[in-house]
Amino acid sequence: MGQAPRTDITEDIFPILGEDIQLIERGALDGITPEEIQAIRPEDGDYVLVSRMVDGSQVRFAERKILPRIQSAIEDLEEQGVSCILMFCTGKFPDVFHSSVPLLYPFDLLGAVVPVLAGKESVAVMIPDQSQIKQCKDRWERLEGEVRVVSGSPYLGMKEVEAAAMQLKDWDGSLIVMDCMGYSQKMKLMVHSVTGKSVILPRTLLARIVQEYAIAAK
Repeated sequence: MGQAPRTDITEDIFPILGEDIQLIERGALDGITPEEIQAIRPEDGDYVLVSRMVDGSQVRFAERKILPRIQSAIEDLEEQGVSCILMFCTGKFPDVFHSSVPLLYPFDLLGAVVPVLAGKESVAVMIPDQSQIKQCKDRWERLEGEVRVVSGSPYLGMKEVEAAAMQLKDWDGSLIVMDCMGYSQKMKLMVHSVTGKSVILPRTLLARIVQEYAIAAK
């Protein structure tokens, strides 16, 4: 949803994908100007997305304002002859995109896996920005157990994530969902070390699904 290449993500997923899978990246914000960045900033009531620019900086924007850019990226990837398209974002998107190949959404993958793993137990969800707390609670309200939400941006460094993890050190749940593609394997291991809880990392979950799909498609 930010700018390509996302080297922060690919360093964790390339070892899972293996050498037989070629990854082509396109960013919804590729080529965007500073003026256009201002125009997509979220307003009251917007579904907020947080992503990374190519210089490593964090950017916040309204989902509804980048939908045409996402569709353009999809069409560009289709022209490259890809066999499936991975969304490097855990946000919920409206059913507006047109694609001739499968679109894999981490939102859907997490939505299928987390309830099974959580059962009736409490779940903690880590998100990048406090402005996303309400939409996060709305998303996970169907879980049977209590949902606790903490914020700590992966794009602002390990200390931000560690501070969020410390809020869960004495929490009595057993499962933490790092609800952003920006969280890394190193961050996951740190959160587990601080809390002693099981941790779900979207980027590696997505990569494992893709690797299975690639084997089946051969």
